[in-house]
Amino acid sequence: MSLIHQTTRLHDLPCIQLRNGDARAIVALRGAQLLSWTPAGGNERLFLSSRADFSAGAAIRGGMPVIFPQFGERGLLRRHGFARLLDWSFAGIEDGAAIFELRDGPGTADWPHAFACRLSVELGIDTLCVGLEVENRGEQAFAFTAALHGYLRIGDIEAVALEGLQGCDYEDSANGGTLHRQDAHAVGFDGEVDRIYGDIVAPLRLGDGERTLGIEQDGFGDCVVWNPGPGLAARLPDLAADEWRRFVCVEAAQVLQPMVLAPGARWRGRQRLG
Repeated sequence: MSLIHQTTRLHDLPCIQLRNGDARAIVALRGAQLLSWTPAGGNERLFLSSRADFSAGAAIRGGMPVIFPQFGERGLLRRHGFARLLDWSFAGIEDGAAIFELRDGPGTADWPHAFACRLSVELGIDTLCVGLEVENRGEQAFAFTAALHGYLRIGDIEAVALEGLQGCDYEDSANGGTLHRQDAHAVGFDGEVDRIYGDIVAPLRLGDGERTLGIEQDGFGDCVVWNPGPGLAARLPDLAADEWRRFVCVEAAQVLQPMVLAPGARWRGRQRLG
């Protein structure tokens, strides 16, 4: 089947709704942020907070925010950069994927580089593939960090295990950025988990009771695994009580080693869920 699109609104945001057979996805033009993904015959797979702030200038808690050109506070820009806060343009359907574009302009003046970003959303019957491309359109090289900050909906955090990271080193951001190695077969979630795993090669598997989700990435070198746990969640105004139990973030990322692009060069990374 072919990908069908139409304009719509969700929480009063202009969006593009995608359909492939019975599979559905909704992408907001603000931030090119996926807000919903429902495979054919399945349930919603992305988490969106019931207290998410959709007002102008606010970061939307949930879905799949695009982090660019700065991850977290690793630089001089505002946390997680500007890409998730700006309006992207919808460029249509190319090779079976919906394409969204962002270029340098007044909203990116704090980062004085000429660039172009393209986000591709390929909706399969039971898979979702999201790709990010960055092009240096200027005359000087620049460095950036980036991530696809996906909030994956789960039944309950106590039943979740993430497999495929055994043997990988990680930076433990919840404990002062200390370095560790993942020795256990699976990552469990007991309290706040905020880790940046490097040199990801193997596919990952998110087990959620009787349901599993395969996660693969290429181009991105790292994987960020995050859940705020009850303590941090209680301090987040855009997260309702106990909603921290309903999601895990497993993010394809390029963080530990910033990507450097020469003039005219392009970088591509993608994540596949399903």
